[in-house]
Amino acid sequence: MTEIRTPLRRRPAQRRSAERVQRMLDACADILDEDGYDGLTTTRIAQRAEVAIGSVYQFFPDKRAVAQALALRNLEVFGQRISARLAAGEFADWSDTVGVIIEIFVEMHRTVPGFRVLRFGDVADVNLLDSDADNNAVVADRLREMIVETFGVRDTPGLATALAIAVEAGDAVLKMAFRRDPDGDPLIVAEAERLIHGYLAGHIREA
Repeated sequence: MTEIRTPLRRRPAQRRSAERVQRMLDACADILDEDGYDGLTTTRIAQRAEVAIGSVYQFFPDKRAVAQALALRNLEVFGQRISARLAAGEFADWSDTVGVIIEIFVEMHRTVPGFRVLRFGDVADVNLLDSDADNNAVVADRLREMIVETFGVRDTPGLATALAIAVEAGDAVLKMAFRRDPDGDPLIVAEAERLIHGYLAGHIREA
């Protein structure tokens, strides 16, 4: 499993400090939506979060680290929403979860501040989530963990490879969907689901 290292210089010890860090992440998200990653600075984060610039540097060395923390928060929210839907749903096999996963991703793109720009970090760095693995590999690894735990499938190298390919393919097609429509072209989103579900279902038959 990919081990993700925290971008924080130090972890907030008190609730007030933790809330201040969350305000910084919220400020980062708002600025990303307004001006993109190039418009993000630690000074703007401090101003928007209504904290001293020293408070930002107390926890983060630079804007990249703030974006990394926000990308990790996005990944955590993504995983929590998927886990909740998997626990509540009934699926014939694990490949049938593709529609739910894509639905959650699209909804986050539409409603979660900063997500449409940052998502899981590629706009800043393809290795933002972990220096030893690209961002899509980290996402695929999280999905593999949830699928193994929920459906009791064997955790094999073949499963890891299939999910890595599915995430890469889904990422490319969904980028296309959002280039055509800021809310995600429904036709392209549907085709992404059909493509990935068909590939994973074929993987199950061949396994």
